[in-house]
Parts: sequence; C-alpha cells; structure tokens
Amino acid sequence: MSEERSLNFIEQIVEDDIANGVNDGRVLTRFPPEPNGYLHIGHAKSIALNFGLAQKYNGKTNLRFDDTNPVTEDTEYVDSIKEDIKWLGFEWEKELYASDYFDQLYAFAVKLIEKGLAYVEDASAEQIAAMKGTPTTPGTPTPARSRSVAENLDLFERMRNGEFKDGEKTLRAKVDLASPNMHMRDPLIYRIKHAHHHRTGDKWCIYPMYDFAHGQSDSIENITHSVCTLEFIPHRPLYEWFIKELDIFPSRQYEFARLNLNYTVMSKRKLKQLVEEGHVNGWDDPRMPTISGLRRRGYTPASIRMLCERVGVQKRDNMIELSLLEFCIREELNKTANRVMAVLDPVKLVITNYPEGQVEEMTADNNPEDESAGTRTLPFSNTLYIEREDFMENPPKKFFRLGPGLVVRLKNAYIIKGESFDKDAAGNITTIYATYMPESKSGGDHSGLTVKGTIHWVSAAHAATAEVRIYDRLFTSENPNAEDGDFKSFINPDSLQVIKEAYVEPGLLQAKPGERFQFMRKGYFSVDPDSTPEKVVFNRTVTLKDAWAKESAKGK
Repeated sequence: MSEERSLNFIEQIVEDDIANGVNDGRVLTRFPPEPNGYLHIGHAKSIALNFGLAQKYNGKTNLRFDDTNPVTEDTEYVDSIKEDIKWLGFEWEKELYASDYFDQLYAFAVKLIEKGLAYVEDASAEQIAAMKGTPTTPGTPTPARSRSVAENLDLFERMRNGEFKDGEKTLRAKVDLASPNMHMRDPLIYRIKHAHHHRTGDKWCIYPMYDFAHGQSDSIENITHSVCTLEFIPHRPLYEWFIKELDIFPSRQYEFARLNLNYTVMSKRKLKQLVEEGHVNGWDDPRMPTISGLRRRGYTPASIRMLCERVGVQKRDNMIELSLLEFCIREELNKTANRVMAVLDPVKLVITNYPEGQVEEMTADNNPEDESAGTRTLPFSNTLYIEREDFMENPPKKFFRLGPGLVVRLKNAYIIKGESFDKDAAGNITTIYATYMPESKSGGDHSGLTVKGTIHWVSAAHAATAEVRIYDRLFTSENPNAEDGDFKSFINPDSLQVIKEAYVEPGLLQAKPGERFQFMRKGYFSVDPDSTPEKVVFNRTVTLKDAWAKESAKGK
C-alpha cells in the first residue's frame, strides 16, 4: 500500500481556512491565462494546482482570460487554451474574461481618483522610470501628482473618450514614492491603446494594467485562493492595497514556484519568436514545450499530470530535469502501448531456403504487460527488411545479432543463420542472405537451439511505408536562458531528423492520429495528424531508455 503524500503548503492553507470557516469554507480558484500565445508545460502545473485544489476540496475553478492587451491577443489563443485544459482532463465552472469587467474596473479607477488615490500622468514611460528612484532612494513626484481630483476625473474621462494618443497619458495609483517595494511607487493602472479588442471591439481605447485588473477581477468573482507564481510576491502588497482602498471582497494571493524544464525555454515571448522566425513548425511542433506540442509528440494527459504530482508545490524556484517528464510517459506507455515492428534503417534480408512465394501468418502479442490486449498476425515471407545495425560484416565477440555464421531469432518467427551478403560500388551492404531452421518456429520450437539475440523485421512484400520523425531536445544548452548572447544560437541542429521511408507492419496503415505504439527496440511513437491513408507519419515521443543520462555520465 503506497503511503499518502503529505499536504503541500497551499493545501495546508486551504484546509486551515475550511476548518476556521473562512469564506464559509468555500473554495473557488481561477486559472487566468493571457490569450497571447499557446499554453506550455509550466501552465500545466498551474492548471493542475488550481483545478486540483477545487476538485480535492469540493470547490470550483473559473477560467478567466486576462485579455487586457488587445495588441497581442487573439481568439486562436483563446480556443487553443480551452482545448488544452479540456485535454488535460479539467472542466471550469465559468468561462470569464477580464474584459467582462472593463466597466466595473473603470468605475473602480474613478473611485480611487475620487479618494485622491489616483492621478492622470503626463510623463512618458522613460521619464516615469527615471523619476522612480532606486530601492534605496525615494522616487521624485512629477507635477501631475498634485493635480486636483476634479482635474483628474476630467482628464481620465477624456482619456476614455479617445482625446489623447497612445502613450500621451496614463493613470497612476498614488501609493508611496518612498516604498522599498518598487511596485508600490505609484504604479500605472491604465494606459491608452487605440487598438481593436478581440471581444469589446472599439468600445475602449484605455485598458487596465495587469496589476489593477487581476486582483479586482479575483474580487469581483469572490475568488477565495488566488494562486500565482513566485514572481508575483512583490506584487502582493499592491494587490492587497487595491482591495483595501476599494473596500471590495478580500481575495487572497498565494505564490508557488513555477515549473522550469531544462533544455527548453518557457517564456511565451521566446516561444513566439521560435514560431514566427521559423525555427520550429508552429506552436504545436513536437519539439516545443507547449501542451499542444507535447500532445502532438505523443504525451498523454496522465503523464503530464504525473509530472506535476511528482514535482510537487514548492516555495523556491528550481530546474526540473526533462528526463523526469520522459520517465513519466515511459511509465504509462510501457503499460498501455501495443508493441509493433518497424524498421527505420532498412536492409533487405533474403532467406534462401524458405519457399519463394510462400506466406505464413505469425502470431504476436500486442502487449506483454497487458494480457487483455490480445494478439495479432504478421505476414512472413522469404524476403524481409531488418535494421541495418542488426548485421555486421565482421562482428566482434559479443555481438549477438546477425553476421556471417551467426544465428539470431526473428521475433515471433524463426531462428536464422547469416550466410553471405551483397555490396554496392560504394561498399554498402545491399542484401543479406540467411538460412532458417524450419523446426524453430516461435511458440512451437523443437530445434533444441539456444540463441542470445532477437531482432525485429517486416515482410518486404507486405510492409507499409511510413515517414518517421525523430525528435530530440530543442536546445543543446541545459539552460538557454542563462547563456550569454541570443538564446536561439543554442538551438539543437539535430532536434529533428526525418526518415522518409521506414517500413512498418501492414496493419499500421489503419492507425489513427494520436494512437501510440512501442516500436520494438526503438522507442515509443505516436501517429501524427499529417498522416494520410497512403502514408502514415509517426513522431518519436521518447526513447525506450534515458539515452541522455548515459551521455551525461560520459561527460563527468
């Protein structure tokens, strides 16, 4: 019986709140993505935490899009985010948008102005930054800070009415220019953007800043536990200041460590660069850490949820090994993926003493880990394809595959002995010749022979042609963000290798996009949406073993 894991610190807070009747024991969380890109594996941790808390404590989770920047947002991103959350196995209570609250947020801003706690600023962003001071020296007030309430109300209304250009005016909260927390030094709460919004159209030309919209949206929805990543710790005093001064429902913010994976980048801005500059083939490229990329590569919702569970919820940032995510998908696919035979680097094998034109049906287990998966039959003939690496002209002593004079078992078929081979003008082996032992058939072997090696194969006359895409880490550096220079200079040139003509079992032509298989001795593969009835395309999800661990050990 497995030991139940201890509560993480956020679960402990929730349990204490329930026990003490805070918010009447109610739990309402929210997931607040900005619709300016596709979700990545880091967001998956936040999704699992927010939705998981609600599930565990009989609560609910709202999906609220933080759509306060019309320049970068798009309904394509909204749709992809919803698809990803559902795919991960979660359902939201309400689908909401910060833009639903633009009228209410405007009224909140007016209330702050009326209380003398906000003012319209004329200074540019550069001037404001120059006058903000340093953590040890106070900021300098601009002339606008001493404006009257009436003047600020008039200017703010004129901002809303479109009288000013982008950047000409902003609205700032009047908090504390001497605060050691730079976020409290009269932060911007509204800026002018004459841009079409994906939901409100051209109704607004002023938009709230994240720090203003976020906490107030939480409060409007009566969110009980607003869970953010660690970089929002210095924003929390401002979050609480707005709630106090507006006298609204006191949502509480809690921070946890974001998920960082090595050999990749997690910044949406950088991921967008990779897409727009053509370094990858879209947001769902299987090399991307996006949820859509992982899905296309063959990862499952359960494997991603398992990673989030194993990583846990911490208060300190750390770098997670990509190999842990790979371990999670191997654990699942080892149990669930059917085994099939695929030859990725084919060379022809002719069995000279097997009757030409004869075809036998060989029985093969679909999954030795799952008896209920049943069996299938494979056509066997005298001409097969095997992997080029499974034959050596001059094999060393401990080579337990095929070579002149060596014997090996063909999986689910016969024992064969290597006899001879043909080469082309360049010295490449073109055809291997072998003989088989008729009494050595798998499942009824009475040959008395013992062999140490087993290799896979497909019948040349019956094999289906497949394209196989071999994916590897997108970057050569473990932490591209920490390197000097452009992070894109560390893109792995070998992160994608395409095999145009691999040979697979004929039954795989019927495989549907998203289906996952273990190619025996080669790894786990998933059917790509690019597949057609004539040609199936496979993406390598992960190798059978952690090849990178071996490489890392060599370097030590």
